Amino acid sequence: MNSIERVTKALKHQEADHVPVYPLINSISRNYLGINYAEWTKDPHKCAQAIIKATEECDVDVICTLVDLSIEAADWGMEMDYPEDKAASPSIEAFVKNAEEYDKIGVIDPYQGERMSKYIQLTEELVTAKGKEKPIVAFVFGPLGILSMLRSLQGMLMDTFSAKAQIHKALENITETLMRFTDALMDTGCHAIMFDTLYASKTIMSPKMWCELEGPYIKRLADHVHERGCMVMIHNCGQGIYFKEQIEYMKPEAISTLHIPADCKTTEEMKEKYGNQTTIIGMINPGDLMTYTEEQLREECRREIDLLAKDGGFILATGCEFPANMTDEYAKNIVDEAKSYGRYNQR
Repeated sequence: MNSIERVTKALKHQEADHVPVYPLINSISRNYLGINYAEWTKDPHKCAQAIIKATEECDVDVICTLVDLSIEAADWGMEMDYPEDKAASPSIEAFVKNAEEYDKIGVIDPYQGERMSKYIQLTEELVTAKGKEKPIVAFVFGPLGILSMLRSLQGMLMDTFSAKAQIHKALENITETLMRFTDALMDTGCHAIMFDTLYASKTIMSPKMWCELEGPYIKRLADHVHERGCMVMIHNCGQGIYFKEQIEYMKPEAISTLHIPADCKTTEEMKEKYGNQTTIIGMINPGDLMTYTEEQLREECRREIDLLAKDGGFILATGCEFPANMTDEYAKNIVDEAKSYGRYNQR
């Protein structure tokens, strides 16, 4: 059974040969080519080759195209820093400095943007190289996350009291751009679009506020992806993620999560409540990898497999990106546990 067959079984809530597995190892992939973070970020061919090499060496079941969260914002004109040892990030506090500047956020062409166009190239190269054996999941920052990066979270939240119309106009333009961006990504033949809905958790805002600010826009995007016959996935590593609301708006085939949902008290309750509605991806805490012994990591993998693997609908993964400055040793341990302890024929 290859990775596409294995993941397809999980998404259909069926048991495969073993639990599918994909620690999110993108950033450490640069080590396989001996390049720094900036080079990995800026050169789509080297980035693709690094991810392919990491995928082969660690034998993960999914390829996610996550590079960093600044790709979309950069193409609106946000000034960027590209450090050699960590992810790219904005070099200024805010591109939109006040409520009067929201009109700087227009509809843009992803093919003309420096970063989005390279991201399309990256996705196309990964699909061409590995798309027949590994699911390729294109990672896209959600409209509200992009807006907060352009305006700053504090500024955006303050503006909800006095400039709501301007916020919604900006979100409309961001969403239209993302419609074009997701079209370009789906044209490469990727299997799924994974939207990062950063603020759909109680870490930042109430479910009512998220539904008002992002709900209609993310629904439009998710509906469009589904209409094109592509899968919708969600990534959200905030505490108290809003499963209920996001499932209502997006009908996702899978949710990548680090923490249990806001309306659940235990992992068992999450599986019982949502295990038939979507596939759960997670939930190994990347922060814990910095302190775990190998045996502690393996015990955590086994614990999650015991809680979530039954009847499929589960992919063992880190709940967020694998620590960028670690080696691949622990990633290989996670894969090994999925292949051995996670075998369905022995459970």
